[in-house]
Amino acid sequence: MKNFSDFHLSKDIEKAIHNLGFEEATPIQAEAIPIAMTGKDLIGQAQTGTGKTTAFGIPLIERVELDEEAIQGIVLAPTRELAIQVAEELNRIGQVKGVKTLPIYGGQDINRQIKALKNRPHIISATPGRLMDHMKRRTIRLNHIRTAVLDEADEMLNMGFIEDIQTILGGISSPHQTLLFSATMSKQVQGLAQKFMNNPELVRVKAKELTVKNIEQRYVEIPENRKFDVLCNLVDLQAPDLAIVFGRTKKRVDELAEGLKKRGYAAEGIHGDLTQSKRADVIRQFKEHTIEIMVATDVAARGLDITGVSHVYNFDIPQDPESYVHRIGRTGRAGTKGLAVTFITSRERNHLKVIEDVTKTRMSRQSPPTSSEVMAGNQEAIIHRVLNTIDKKEFGEYKHVAEKLLEEVDSVTLLSATLKLLTKESNMAPVQLTEVAPLRNEKAKTEHKRSRGRKETVWREKKYRK
Repeated sequence: MKNFSDFHLSKDIEKAIHNLGFEEATPIQAEAIPIAMTGKDLIGQAQTGTGKTTAFGIPLIERVELDEEAIQGIVLAPTRELAIQVAEELNRIGQVKGVKTLPIYGGQDINRQIKALKNRPHIISATPGRLMDHMKRRTIRLNHIRTAVLDEADEMLNMGFIEDIQTILGGISSPHQTLLFSATMSKQVQGLAQKFMNNPELVRVKAKELTVKNIEQRYVEIPENRKFDVLCNLVDLQAPDLAIVFGRTKKRVDELAEGLKKRGYAAEGIHGDLTQSKRADVIRQFKEHTIEIMVATDVAARGLDITGVSHVYNFDIPQDPESYVHRIGRTGRAGTKGLAVTFITSRERNHLKVIEDVTKTRMSRQSPPTSSEVMAGNQEAIIHRVLNTIDKKEFGEYKHVAEKLLEEVDSVTLLSATLKLLTKESNMAPVQLTEVAPLRNEKAKTEHKRSRGRKETVWREKKYRK
């Protein structure tokens, strides 16, 4: 296990990483960062969600010279969504140093991008087609590139970007480092590496790291508008010691945290827009059990090393299997048992199936608990606490008061009233959440390509994100 402090980063990058709350490096980061920092070419075989953006982002930003105004780094990504996501993370890592990353992608007005380029970004995160457009217009020049990154190279090649990528890489006239990341090492990917890379080192994150131990995994299928009430019922019924609730967006996290507080839970949210002091304060309260529920985005929870988390609730199903494993890995640590519950809508069944297939696990279906089940569970918990107190004989100073009350009220009435006061009753204060679109994963649409006389099936995932 490595921490980011082990990488001997510059003070600006180290501060940015600290501000983001990253502590423990993921396996791909632990292996790739030290190699890439030396300036060597590198191939990283890793899935989405394993932290590869930070793995290439730190060395990329470290190599940027601020007094040189030209574009010094390019990242090629298969989709506009990934190009934007990469740019956002690179801007967070480069914020303290002052390194600016601009996303460039098709579907956005090219004149708007040309205007943004006049602000002289240091790094471009782009889809190949749109970057080619800018190269032809000479609005982006590649004669000062220090680092070129291919992100999800196999996916870009599957989408037919091979010629664009070759033209882009062939158009870099300056000496540079090349970092290639791919989930698979197809012959096409290997061919690209042989042609454009200089003795690259290979770093591979094995699929076995996606296995999950000591964690019971369940899912609840529920309409979007009922998810919050079911979450509250589950928390009441399961009484977690410490729980993390994952939401898909920063807005979602804010709304969930406020809703939980409104219903009487000790909860706080963390995401990338919080100040470092606020974020550190929330983590401290959680570690000290001052709050019982932390609501978080994927980015905010990355690298957190908190023991004692008994439950993880995926209020929104994660984008990919690796993010799922990362989320639920917050529980079940140090040999303890953990429980992970994932909420899905009926339209997200296929997405759940993909996660199960990749992680080689099957989640058991759980029915949403009824109000009567929650009440019975609360009563059972109180009875357990009362009997436990009797066993430990921790009631001596109250005997006199009890005897006095029994002179006025019969024992059954007295005990019933006491249990009622001790049992938590449901707080159904109205909570309104902004609705989010479901994630869908359609495997039905396949594309057949002929390669050396054989048919190759390329599975396309369509991810819908709001």
